[in-house]
Amino acid sequence: MAEKTDRRLNAERLWTYALRLLAGRAYSTGELREKLRRRAQREADVDNAVARLKDLGYLDDRRFAESFATARLSGEKLGSTRVVQDLRRRRVAPALAERTVREVYAGVDETALIEDWVRRKYRLAVREGLFEQDKDMAAAYRRLLHAGFKSGEILRVLKRFAKNPELLDAWEPPEGETDAE
Repeated sequence: MAEKTDRRLNAERLWTYALRLLAGRAYSTGELREKLRRRAQREADVDNAVARLKDLGYLDDRRFAESFATARLSGEKLGSTRVVQDLRRRRVAPALAERTVREVYAGVDETALIEDWVRRKYRLAVREGLFEQDKDMAAAYRRLLHAGFKSGEILRVLKRFAKNPELLDAWEPPEGETDAE
């Protein structure tokens, strides 16, 4: 069996690796730092490469967060809560993630986003039979919560689509399923 060679990179090769990564897709500083740390021979090389990338303008968490949030809003039409969670998962500073999402989602009617989401995801369902049973309502609620929308707004919209909206007045979300904020 062949021996596994050490794939650690010196400073020059680490720089080339960082550029190749950024050419493929955008990274937050934290994400890129972690990827480089796994391949670097020395920790100092990672810090130098990240500092150099920032100086050249190739790495900017504010710009990354703005483009990420804008893409999630315009493309996937996700709720703001989900976008903040995704940015945090991408190692963007929590304060920066929240501020950026607040700016991108300023003036956005999340109720309209929820309505569009329901129409898009349930476009083949018969309108009269939509959310006829509690289990259907609970499933839609969970899907909308996972998409990053807030509980109160979800319930308001589901009332408009439900066959028996008065049932939602007493309906409680399943245990442990409330806003993820």
